[in-house]
Amino acid sequence: METLKTELKENIIEQLNLEEFTVEDIADNDALFGEGLGLDSIDALELIVMLDKDYGIKLTDPLEGKEIFKSIEVLATYITANRKK
Repeated sequence: METLKTELKENIIEQLNLEEFTVEDIADNDALFGEGLGLDSIDALELIVMLDKDYGIKLTDPLEGKEIFKSIEVLATYITANRKK
């Protein structure tokens, strides 16, 4: 799962143009929204597209997304359990 976490960090930095961050800057349990990386609702949409494109996971429930996007740790666990690709 460590490889997946690193891959997620790299993808998030690239997809959301977070040039000020490196993989090492993002701890597995850092919040992705608010106090952590400071992502917003537009970023959430980008993450939803990334889940579909890269892992074959379609999110349709916004509340589910809110839970899944808490941290890299939570996101990686969800992907491991639900990935289609």
